[in-house]
Amino acid sequence: MLRLLLTLLAVAAATLAVGWLVDQALQRAGARHPGSPVWALLRRCRIPLQLVAVAGLLLAAPRLLTGDVRHSVFLLLIACTGWLIVRITAAVLEAVLARYESTTEDPARLQRVRTQIGMLRRVVGALIAVVTIAVILLTFEAARTIGASLLASAGIIGIVAGVAAQGTLGNFFAGLQIAFSDTVRIGDTVVMEAQQGTVEEITLSYLVVRLWDYRRLIVPVSYFVSKPFENWTRKDPGLLASVLLHLDHSTPVPALRERLRRTLAGSTHWDGAEWALWVVDSTPSTILVRATMTARSPDETFALRCTVREDLIAYLREEHPEALPRIRTNED
Repeated sequence: MLRLLLTLLAVAAATLAVGWLVDQALQRAGARHPGSPVWALLRRCRIPLQLVAVAGLLLAAPRLLTGDVRHSVFLLLIACTGWLIVRITAAVLEAVLARYESTTEDPARLQRVRTQIGMLRRVVGALIAVVTIAVILLTFEAARTIGASLLASAGIIGIVAGVAAQGTLGNFFAGLQIAFSDTVRIGDTVVMEAQQGTVEEITLSYLVVRLWDYRRLIVPVSYFVSKPFENWTRKDPGLLASVLLHLDHSTPVPALRERLRRTLAGSTHWDGAEWALWVVDSTPSTILVRATMTARSPDETFALRCTVREDLIAYLREEHPEALPRIRTNED
């Protein structure tokens, strides 16, 4: 009994020592390379590392564990090893993304890399989880026997499983296609089925789109590879905003154009690139005036459109009320 207690105390002390030594080594590496965030991120792996260490030391101790207890500790070692690999992979990928963010100024390229790394992290995590569970099952004699008997009919089972999980597999491969074909990325503004929103999250099976009123629209990833949609920020987040006004034929168009120029000059939403004001159509009772101007992003485009519309209407109401549309009647 005393020997068992001393062995357990030694294992606990060795586990704590391994965790402390690894943590100190990572701190020193981070101090020597302050520009690399990977060392700080790897410190998150301390708990799974200590669990791997304690399980390995318990298994290595002679005649300490027997029977089902030893098998349970072995299962713990396999599970914690998979957990440790997932944590290390996530830390490395996050470090790569952080390094890329600090050296890249192109927002479109940064969004693409952020989406691809996020998707790669999920794929690797899923594969590691599947392999870990498979290894755990193979430690049971019954599972090995069943696996050997099913191996001969693996082709039929694969066909049945493929048909049954056709939607799931389709979404899985569609998610990979979206991540690496650059059709839609996290942060993109998209329009689908008359719904406009910003892509907030991309997984292997669905996308989360945040709508303008903060609702979340959950869309299967297969939608984005099978149906057309608008991506307003795929190449350049800048957009051309337009405002349409139905006005009277007596509208002083040059004065209205000058008012638009002054309004844009005083607006923080206008990017200073382009603007115009034209009469684009007419009817027997009104003319159609279109004002166009550019903005840096979809959100600023919406704000600029509202600002210009309010200002031009207020200007016409105060300075040229005769320009506002009216219903004309003929009196004999």
